[in-house]
Amino acid sequence: QVQLVESGGGLVQAGGSLRLSCAASTPYFSSYYMGWFRQASGKERELVGVIGWDNEDTYYADSVKGRFTISRDNTKNSVYLEMNMLKPEDTAVYYCAARYPEQSRFDNWGQGTRVTVSS
Repeated sequence: QVQLVESGGGLVQAGGSLRLSCAASTPYFSSYYMGWFRQASGKERELVGVIGWDNEDTYYADSVKGRFTISRDNTKNSVYLEMNMLKPEDTAVYYCAARYPEQSRFDNWGQGTRVTVSS
């Protein structure tokens, strides 16, 4: 089991930027695929993006493509979500998650960090 701790959430105006961080407590961090998810109030959790073993292997939901960037630093056991051009509809609790590549589902989750984008 991997412990994940997100940080960096907060209140930002529309058009602004935030950088979320997620620290993992495992020496095998580089072996995990990492994902960012979000859940807005009253809505289902949705995938924001996924990063593979390195920063060249990424996937983004259409809603954030071109605005958000996922990166990882395996020397720091951390993954990041750089969010630019934020919109009010990006308001949500953001979660990071981890899985091994052969798994179909993410089964390690952080506690979440809240992002609020004001119009």
